Parts: sequence; structure tokens; C-alpha cells
Amino acid sequence: LLVTLDVLLSEGSVARAARRLQLSPSAMSRALARLRETTGDPLLVRAGRGLVPTPRALELREQVSHLVQQAQAVLRPVTTPDLGRLSRTFTLRTREGFVENFAIDLITRIHEQAPGVRLRFVEKTDRDSTALREGTVDLETAVVDKDTS
Repeated sequence: LLVTLDVLLSEGSVARAARRLQLSPSAMSRALARLRETTGDPLLVRAGRGLVPTPRALELREQVSHLVQQAQAVLRPVTTPDLGRLSRTFTLRTREGFVENFAIDLITRIHEQAPGVRLRFVEKTDRDSTALREGTVDLETAVVDKDTS
């Protein structure tokens, strides 16, 4: 909701904020209602044809903007990984046909770009993805029906 509040305060319009966040105006209105309930303040009030921030919203504006910027900075990668220095073994759980058709090309490309990376293939004999969820394999391949959503 902080990103939504930040955009609403900078745009001063539910419609413009919705466009900027690629939401419908009704979804943005619902988000504003949740923000109002959470903060106990109307945040933006109608004045003529537009919305103006309440005194509380003006107090929050800079702090919210700063928090959003900090969160974005935390989530942004610091640097691009140096694949040439990467040293790791990745375990792939897959069917035999995948290994037969793709393993040689995959290993060759990985060796060219990341010589310290090794691939370990584990045969996939069932549909159970427990190993992937538990982290004992890094990647699992599957065939998905075109009708699967």
C-alpha cells in the first residue's frame, strides 16, 4: 500500500495514479479506501474537480516517498553477477528426454559463460515437486498442457 499511497500523493488523482500503476480506477479507489481505513485519515479530499491532500497526507508524503525509494533500492541488484567468477553446482530434476535433447548445448553454453558452474541432472520419475520446494534441487522441468492455467 505504500507504493499506492506514494503514487496517489504525487499524482493527486485516482485516475492518473491508476494509470501509472496499471490498475483500474475502481481498484485504485478500493486501495485508497484501505489506506484511509489504515491511517484513520481521508488522505485526499475533493476540492473542485480534483483531490487535495489533507494535512496528515502532507506530513506523510516525504516519509512515504523516502520509504518507497529505500525499498526499491533494497530490492534492486547491487551489481550484475560476474558469471566468470561464479562457482556453484546447480541440480536440475528433469526427465531423460530433456537431458538427451538439451543437456549438451546447455552445458556448453554455461561452460562458455560461467566456467565454474556445474550441472547435476537428477532423473524425474514422478510429478512430486517436494525436492524443489525443499531446495534440494534448483530447477525442475515439466510439461504443461496448453489447457492448464
